[in-house]
Parts: sequence; structure tokens; C-alpha cells
Amino acid sequence: MRNKVTKAVFPVAGLGTRFLPATKAVPKEVLTLVDRPLIQYAIDEAREAGITEFIFVTSRGKSALEDYFDRAPELEMSLKAKNKTDLLEIYNQTCMDSGSLAYVRQNQALGLGHAVWCARHLIGNEPFAVLLPDDVIAAEKPCLKQMVEAYAETGGNMVAAMEVPDDKASSYGVLDVPASVGSVMPVRGMVEKPARGTQPSNMAVIGRYILSPEVMLELDKKQTGAGGEIQLTDAIAKQIETRNNVYGYRFQGQRYDCGSKAGFLQATVAFGLARDDLRDELEEFLHDMMAMRHAAE
Repeated sequence: MRNKVTKAVFPVAGLGTRFLPATKAVPKEVLTLVDRPLIQYAIDEAREAGITEFIFVTSRGKSALEDYFDRAPELEMSLKAKNKTDLLEIYNQTCMDSGSLAYVRQNQALGLGHAVWCARHLIGNEPFAVLLPDDVIAAEKPCLKQMVEAYAETGGNMVAAMEVPDDKASSYGVLDVPASVGSVMPVRGMVEKPARGTQPSNMAVIGRYILSPEVMLELDKKQTGAGGEIQLTDAIAKQIETRNNVYGYRFQGQRYDCGSKAGFLQATVAFGLARDDLRDELEEFLHDMMAMRHAAE
């Protein structure tokens, strides 16, 4: 019987320089998408997938991120006194149970693989998930939950994958997979940020993973790859060579790259339009904006 996936690592140590000057004082993961921070979307997705232990890999200047999941007694008392039950329910969703959330520091920016390696002592000998908060996925069934259900059948290691245009592949880790129409794809190889025109397919890895503890042993070697960093993709690729147990999962849903300004804006519009309380006013505004733009042309 396979172990259940109950632990998840959230690499949140980055400086968020693409969002300066906002990230000079506020961690990127706390920037709000409509009315929730990016990190809340990742946490909610993990909860839906059965995750009960949450491990944040942080760095200096992330105190606001840590405080966000703590209780705020004054706010809580105020909401209760004013009988604002709807807001109190929203507030409670942001509070984590004591002991469920752990923080480890990454004191050098040595890559995603290194960030995940920093959590090794808390992972132990169990399978674990990795979620990158920059990748926000709108889906009827949360992406990680889809993967957990597929993992129950395959075991091994699993990475979320989506098709990308050929000219974008060099920005991703890319899978070498057979032509397939199914959701689960056996992976023959992985290449991190391949040179343009050399990618083995157009199936790119995005920020959701379910990994075996053997990946940590590979990361322990601290071998550098693309960009002179310790790449998580390289450690997973070693599992293909030694165990042949890596699978790509073609998830159902729409991914937004909230690590870029354009992607963040696109997600804001999409998530706003998905809200019953915002849709009509936002649609009217967007319609008027486009009409004014066409008139100006």
C-alpha cells in the first residue's frame, strides 16, 4: 500500500524582483489576487488534496508571510462583536492549526532544488508535494487533488504538465514523453530550459509535483545545472535513469503565471469574472474600456 501524500513544501524564499517596488516591503506571495494572497490559493489547493503538514522554505524579509497565517486576536474579537459571521468565516480560513505549519530558512539563493532540499529533515522518508505559489491554477477539481488521485495508481514521482508553444519551451523544464492523449504520461527524460528548437516535446513542467524521498537523496549531492543552480528537474530526471518511475500529469484547468506582471493581471481579470459579486461590474468596465480603445484607433 502506498503512503498517502500528507506533506507539502512551498518554496517562498524568492525576492520577487519582477514586482518591485511593491516587493521591497511586501513578500510577493502576499500580493493579492482579487482579495486573497497568492499563497492562500496554494494553501487552499493543498488542503483540498489532503495535505495536513505545510512546510514553507523562506528567507529574510518574509515575516509578513509568516504572520498572515497566525491568528489576529483584535480583528477576530472585532468581527465577533459586530456579528460579521461571513467575514469571520473568511478570516478563519487564513488561520492554520498550531503545529501544522513549519518554516525553514534558505539562506542562499541556489535554486529550486536547493530550496526543496532545505526541507529534507521535515520530509523524512515520505512522499511529498511541492507547490509553487506563482502558478495559480483555476480548476473545477484542484490540480494537486487530480494528481494525488492519479498518484494513488502510479506511485513514483509525478509532475504537472501542460502544452506550451514551441517558442516558449526554453523558459520551462520540458518532458520527453511519447505521443499520448491520456492524462498520465510516462516520462523518458527531462530537460531544464532547453535551447530554442532542441526541446524533446512541447509538454512543460509547471509548479506542482509529487515526489518520492529518493529525490532528496539526489538533491543532497548539490550538483548544479542550468544557470549554475541546483535544479529540481535534474534530481527528478535521475529517478528516470535509476527507477523509471516518473510520470507527467496533464491536468484539467487553466494555469496563470503570477510570477509575471502580465500573468498576474490576466489572473486578476479571470478570477474577478468568475466571482458572482464582481462579474457584472467588471464586465461592464472591460467592455467600456475596449470600446474607448477601439474608438481611439
